[in-house]
Amino acid sequence: MSFSNLLIKWYLQKKRDLPWRNTINPYLIWLSEIMLQQTRVAQGMPYFLSFTTAFPTVFDLAKANEEQVLKLWQGLGYYSRARNLHKTAQFVANELDGIFPDNYKDLLQLKGVGEYTAAAIASFAYNEVVPVVDGNVFRVLSRIFDIETDIAQASAKKEFAALAFELMPKDSPAIFNQAIMEFGALQCVPKSPNCSICVFNESCAALQKKKVDQLPIKSKKLKVRNRYFNYIVASDENENTIIQKRTSKGIWHNLYEFPLLETEKEENFDFVSEQI
Repeated sequence: MSFSNLLIKWYLQKKRDLPWRNTINPYLIWLSEIMLQQTRVAQGMPYFLSFTTAFPTVFDLAKANEEQVLKLWQGLGYYSRARNLHKTAQFVANELDGIFPDNYKDLLQLKGVGEYTAAAIASFAYNEVVPVVDGNVFRVLSRIFDIETDIAQASAKKEFAALAFELMPKDSPAIFNQAIMEFGALQCVPKSPNCSICVFNESCAALQKKKVDQLPIKSKKLKVRNRYFNYIVASDENENTIIQKRTSKGIWHNLYEFPLLETEKEENFDFVSEQI
């Protein structure tokens, strides 16, 4: 049985029942893909349901104000996603009459939509023959085919996309893309996958060569810079407090916070408690 047939057979038996899989509506698919960037499905699901209840169409999302959108997004993190989501909804509603682009190339022009998201929408909503390449796809393909390319390199995505395209059945790109991502999420997981029950355990090159825990290869990220935020929390006898809107560009732009003093290093401040 071919790679794609075996993969799709596994998917049809093991896939999770997720709401965005039961539709070809590009608005709902786009919404789910933006939410699931840097976010686990279990965490993103309640937000998806809240958004689709509050904003059932792209016109509803476009008409909302930014604070409404950020309030519903609260706790999901990476707030630039929410702002781009809102701006794109306004663009689609006002400039495209509510109709999402129907192909990969035009989807890429939308704010906040990168190669992976465009490929996902194009294949899931319009069945365009274009492969998705995310962390799951890197992991599955690198292990099964013993690919030692550093996935942190810019050229890696092109290499893996070419292989995925070659493996993809051209009459069913949507289900193939869903299947390979789901396989990476549920079976070929980053750490300690259960290879004994894997449908590819006889053909997986990494398993045969005992390299499963070594693939995919990814060079280390740049060193993270520490920032030190010191918040002043003040309240009166009625428990009213003081907050401010974060207007500077960067992290948490336009969100509310307690008055902040940012320092170069960790500080131990002595405060006097006084009633306002």
